[in-house]
Amino acid sequence: MAYLPAGQVLGVSKLARIVDSFARRLQVQERLTDQIADFLMKNLHPTGVAVVLEARHSCMTIRGIQKPGASMVTSSLRGIFKRDPRSRSEVLTLMHADRA
Repeated sequence: MAYLPAGQVLGVSKLARIVDSFARRLQVQERLTDQIADFLMKNLHPTGVAVVLEARHSCMTIRGIQKPGASMVTSSLRGIFKRDPRSRSEVLTLMHADRA
């Protein structure tokens, strides 16, 4: 998760609490990702928000296809990260730097 502040700055623990508060609800991952991005835009009024969420789904492990370790990645971009290709590329590269 990343945001480009236009004033108010939150600590990392506050960001984790925001994610936890939305993640407790029963829902699909795509909606969760959008809800986090929308909440940050509405409450912080930043220049941009980028949320990339990777999650493992217990339904993939416990029932159905039974594929342990299967994960899904979703993203939601707002503001400058949606409008400006250079800003989007930079933030997504930084977010995925440890995956290479």
